[in-house]
Amino acid sequence: MTLENRLRLWPPAGLRVRAADLELRYLDDELLLDLAALASRGVHPPEAMPFMVPWTRGTPAEVARSVLRYQWQARASMTPEAWGLELAVLHRGAPVGIQAVGGKNVPTTRVVGTGSWLGREHQGQGIGTRMRALVLHLAFEGLGAQVARTEAWADNAASNAVSRRLGYRENGCSREVREGVAVEHRAYRLDRQDWEAHRGAHPELHPREVAYEGLDAVREFLHLTAPGGGPAAST
Repeated sequence: MTLENRLRLWPPAGLRVRAADLELRYLDDELLLDLAALASRGVHPPEAMPFMVPWTRGTPAEVARSVLRYQWQARASMTPEAWGLELAVLHRGAPVGIQAVGGKNVPTTRVVGTGSWLGREHQGQGIGTRMRALVLHLAFEGLGAQVARTEAWADNAASNAVSRRLGYRENGCSREVREGVAVEHRAYRLDRQDWEAHRGAHPELHPREVAYEGLDAVREFLHLTAPGGGPAAST
């Protein structure tokens, strides 16, 4: 089957979003295997748990398989009514983590959520902030979202800091069970107008030029052909 026919059947496979030396790319199996291996080498200190589901517990092989199982399931369950774009994050061409964006009934609600992880060996370089800023550009400019949401455990200092740095407002908290212990879980919300204002006030935190590939086909696939923020350039 030709590449053209593959993309016609599964448009997300052609999606790429680039800004300077950072790229978000559809998570094909080759990238997925690389990122599963990266996760198996560590995503956080052993005493921490930044995720709702503790998929990083276990042997390196078990962690890698958890990544594979989750991503294959997410890919197979994608429909216009409920979807998650699971995108590989490449920094200077090397896979360093995964950045996801998605939601339910997005054509109607125009609300998306984001989630991500970054290999521990690539942390502390500002990549986490940049990949979130880039996926927000995709969400608002590319997919026409009006609201972006995210969540983090109260003791996940890095994730909470990225959300605040990029202009999210705290939107409530709850006490959830994490590995048998009750822990505060914080919710954040970023409205489109706040994102636009933040970009104007803090241009150093947002990508200056963003290039897309395959975006129009993905919008059509997800029934987002009339994004609220207007069309983004796509090739």
